[in-house]
Amino acid sequence: MKDMGEASFILGIQVIRDRKNRTIALSQASYIDKILSRFSMQDSKKGMLPFRHGIKLSKEQVPKSEHEEQFMSWVPYALVVGSLMYAMLSTRPDICFAVGIVSRFQSKPDSNFQSDSDSRKSTLGSVFTLGGGAVIWRSIKQSCITDSTMVAEYVAACEAAKGAVWLRQFLIDLEVVPNANKQITIYCDNSGAVANLREPRSHKRGKHIERKYHLL
Repeated sequence: MKDMGEASFILGIQVIRDRKNRTIALSQASYIDKILSRFSMQDSKKGMLPFRHGIKLSKEQVPKSEHEEQFMSWVPYALVVGSLMYAMLSTRPDICFAVGIVSRFQSKPDSNFQSDSDSRKSTLGSVFTLGGGAVIWRSIKQSCITDSTMVAEYVAACEAAKGAVWLRQFLIDLEVVPNANKQITIYCDNSGAVANLREPRSHKRGKHIERKYHLL
């Protein structure tokens, strides 16, 4: 084994150290540039958001005829999604929702509130930060169908709380983070969900919520 010094790149991820300010950062700028070049999109118009509002994807859009299937066999859809997924999992939580949506349609597929027009299930998302940086994030389709934004946010907060319990115990076991046993604050931007979390009550809009989601 040979010591080659400090790593500057690890699996396509650039490691940026700032000794003066005692910080370390990860970047995949070069990897993303390679993706754009590979799929001839290096000159594409830049957008302000990872997912444009109003775009609706459905299983009704998948190829139905033999001609359509043959045409799509030449489109590197799964390859593009896989390339983006690596960036999403490594350093880009901001594209988590967009990649989660397009990845559902890689092979004849079967929150925002009811974002899946086929199953009517909402998409939940969460991100945990430590020292000002994101350390864990996800965006997945909920396992249940909710009938309001409040309930969808309530379920999402419960799932985030489960992740918070695991994360806190993980940090305690590492013994490298001071005060790791302190409570973790969860932020939710829905006032109805927050009110119900702070003071659970039997209300006509929330009394049907399953008991397993009353974790907080």
